[in-house]
Amino acid sequence: MFQFRFVQSCLRRLLHGGTVTRDPVLQQLRMCVAEEQVFDVVGKNTAKLTVDHVGRAVGMLWQFQKEKPQMLRTVELINSHPQFLTLRVLAENKITHMDNLMLVDILYSFLRLNVEPHDSLVQQLVSEAWLRIDRLPMTSLSKFAICLSDQHLQHSTLMGHITSIIDQMLPSIHDVRILSTLMISVSSLVSVRLRDALIDRAGHLLDTIDVSNYNSPRRLVQFLRNIKHSHRPLLEKCNKILLYHIPRMDAENICIIMGLYQSLQFNNCDFMLAARQRLTELVDSSTDPFSFTKLFVGLGPMASQETKERLENTALLLADELNAQQALAIAETLEEIQSRNLSLLNKIASVIKRNLHVYKPVEVARITQALFLLQYQNPELFAKLRNTLVTFLRSSIFPYEVSMLTRVLSLLPSPRLDETLISRMEAVAPQCTLSDLNSFSFVIAKWVRNDSSFAHNTPSKYVHLLQVLNRCGCERLHMADRLDLLLEELKYISGEWFEEMLVSEVMATLQRMMDQINWTNVVELAYFLTKINQHCPPLLDQIASVAIKDIEKIHPSATYAMLLPFSVLNYDPAQADELYDVCIQHIIPHISSFDPHLLVFLAYSLALADYFPEELVRTIFSIDFLGKLDAQLETLPDALNMRTRLRLMELNRAVCLECPEFQVPWFHERYCQYFTKKGLQKRSGSPAQQQIHKLLSDVLGGYNCVRVEGTTPYSYTIDFECILDAHMQPLPFSEPATLQISNRGKVHWATNSMERIKEDLPPGAQRVAIDFLDSKCFCKNSHHIKGETLMRKRHLEILGYRVVQIPHFEWNSMELSTQDAWKEYLKRKLFKEVSP
Repeated sequence: MFQFRFVQSCLRRLLHGGTVTRDPVLQQLRMCVAEEQVFDVVGKNTAKLTVDHVGRAVGMLWQFQKEKPQMLRTVELINSHPQFLTLRVLAENKITHMDNLMLVDILYSFLRLNVEPHDSLVQQLVSEAWLRIDRLPMTSLSKFAICLSDQHLQHSTLMGHITSIIDQMLPSIHDVRILSTLMISVSSLVSVRLRDALIDRAGHLLDTIDVSNYNSPRRLVQFLRNIKHSHRPLLEKCNKILLYHIPRMDAENICIIMGLYQSLQFNNCDFMLAARQRLTELVDSSTDPFSFTKLFVGLGPMASQETKERLENTALLLADELNAQQALAIAETLEEIQSRNLSLLNKIASVIKRNLHVYKPVEVARITQALFLLQYQNPELFAKLRNTLVTFLRSSIFPYEVSMLTRVLSLLPSPRLDETLISRMEAVAPQCTLSDLNSFSFVIAKWVRNDSSFAHNTPSKYVHLLQVLNRCGCERLHMADRLDLLLEELKYISGEWFEEMLVSEVMATLQRMMDQINWTNVVELAYFLTKINQHCPPLLDQIASVAIKDIEKIHPSATYAMLLPFSVLNYDPAQADELYDVCIQHIIPHISSFDPHLLVFLAYSLALADYFPEELVRTIFSIDFLGKLDAQLETLPDALNMRTRLRLMELNRAVCLECPEFQVPWFHERYCQYFTKKGLQKRSGSPAQQQIHKLLSDVLGGYNCVRVEGTTPYSYTIDFECILDAHMQPLPFSEPATLQISNRGKVHWATNSMERIKEDLPPGAQRVAIDFLDSKCFCKNSHHIKGETLMRKRHLEILGYRVVQIPHFEWNSMELSTQDAWKEYLKRKLFKEVSP
């Protein structure tokens, strides 16, 4: 009986926290609600503190800080508190007594409380965790990986060990939060195989679990940004979750996600519209420098003019409170929106000048570029920026940094650099990517233009440096053996040096690697060929073959870039019909998921190749779609906005002319009139066009037989126009006129503000449109005419013209070097080359 009562008493004490298990120190820590209270408990009970007490105290200190807004955190005060040193000493002495979970947690908390990585405490915690790494649960392993990243150990052997563990244990990871954290930590070490496995696992987890917050999908997007891999299916799954959570996001997180999307060239209309709405809601509550800066960066580029002015006024009031990084962010956004608020610019420049000593080389370069592009006038500040850039450049050992610093320095008024800096460029050139070498070429070209001594000193330092760049570029191409890596280097390359010195080597290298073309890189290769305007049948045939074979593996939205070289460069592979058919069939079921502007671009590229899928056309010219497109245009950068409007007009014109059965109305007449009028004010014919005009008047019998820059229905502007009767004799124009469309769809002429229906031409007569085709109408490496010029010819013929094209390489050839030869050429074009 007594034994039973004793056991019962013990159980009661255990269940109700009786005196047998009571820990007074732990109870005191649990009662703390602020850092000072924690330190007070530590100070009064130093001798009694166990490893559990230390772990609890350190964890609470970080938790209190974590719950505060960034601007209200007091980490520095905690770090300098005497009792914090006590906790550090006790923790270091009790490392071996910590269990795996506590070991990693306490390391994480100390790093968040700004204990330096080189501190002996941190180093011993890391060493102990390394010894236990194979026994750490996944939760602790992910937190330990974060700790290593905080210490810039992403490429360490230890992180490699973690990568190996992830590879082995991936199927057993069921928490997307843990997986996304690990993915970011090991992003610099993953192989292509592990990358794909991680993406597949992440996509599976997003499909099968309920993601209650946006941190995990945001980290997955960050992983894709880190590895420079725009995996559309995973991006769209993440975007769907992020879109759902936008109403609860703050400006900082929205800004982060927008930056990640921009890096991945993922422009989602729904997200941008929701982000603009949410950021607009936050305008009134973002009154401190930290939150306002995030708001300004995110909302500024897509805000209405009224909201932009309001943001600029608030920025002016807060300018003196901005720190160095916030001033940089504001300056770059002001450049993006092309602000002309001089008072605000002066304020931001003052903050930048005051903090110039704390900026890193990349940041000084970004500041300089932003202020230069804003055309900000402050010689004193620019002199300081230049001196700072030169100082950084002299000591820099990173090729990308040397490239960037020299490029930005070349923008400034004194672009010539001394021998030391030129030697620095020459020293890093063998380590540079093709993109960095290309940046050097821009700089050297600018130096040459501004150096008056160059004309008298041909074998100069500049020539030598260009020779070094040429050699390094060719060597890099000769050593290239992976197509994916080469395409990454070529992604942003352009300019005279590349076109004159490297493009032939690049094309040879790409053809050498043709066996590496597959569904994962075919889109990048197609886009690159379009960008450099190179007509290369072997590569294009291989792209077509891969596309037809693996179209189901290629994301529908990527179909646009893949088809571009075929439509833009006007190349029909042997399997052209099959290529377009499989692509169209792949696109149609997913039309509703396309961003509006991308769908317009896709439809236009198909129109270039004379393909008009009815479902695609009817979707684009529906009221709902055009309304959504209008909303999206408000969020796009100005250049992309204008390009989208132009493509919509050209698509509208193509559909009206080539597919009248769709009964799509022509609704771009006023748009075209505005730009035609604007263009006429600036237009002045090239010397070749002026020469052709004079010779045409001689051939046709007078200037009154030639109309210059006439406008056709649907707003095509043709260089020259004439009318030939049935006997191929020119007919004079009675007076200047502009061909237009009547309300009833008939062609008529507008003459001196008077309109009259034009009578039919005499029997057998024909209108002739004469177009001078400059180099932009052809591929750069051949006389192969491009798709846009071919479509223009097609449309003019539908409008009733016979089209005569005068290629620049024929007009400027050695055969046509006399007045008589040119006239004979025009006569042959006009009177003998009659279309059947």
